[in-house]
Amino acid sequence: MIVVDTDILIDALNGREPAVSWLLDVLSKNEIATTAVSQFELLAGANSPSSLEKIQALLENLDIMPLDSRSAETAAGIQRQLGETGQGIGMADSLIAGITLARSAQLATQNQKHFARVPGLKLAHVR
Repeated sequence: MIVVDTDILIDALNGREPAVSWLLDVLSKNEIATTAVSQFELLAGANSPSSLEKIQALLENLDIMPLDSRSAETAAGIQRQLGETGQGIGMADSLIAGITLARSAQLATQNQKHFARVPGLKLAHVR
């Protein structure tokens, strides 16, 4: 399972490469999803009715992974651990990483350096 981060979805919505080609490729080959956190970020950032329609159409083609109890516990551990070392990645990204780790999935993100700080998180490369 590949979980797609918000940044890739935004780039795909805006027609930017390599996000568009990569997303089309993995949609046909792999089981992919995004998180409820990314869903929130996309919907909150919609700045017009047409933008909202594009976002909703994209989200309809993805499984949305919720923030459940196990994910919340995992995310809280990430937040504490990285915060203690001064390497925090922010609450939203901790939640995304927690959801992904709790489901033993890979995270596809263009922010590889940022998410590489999360112990045990497998990152998928977008090419």
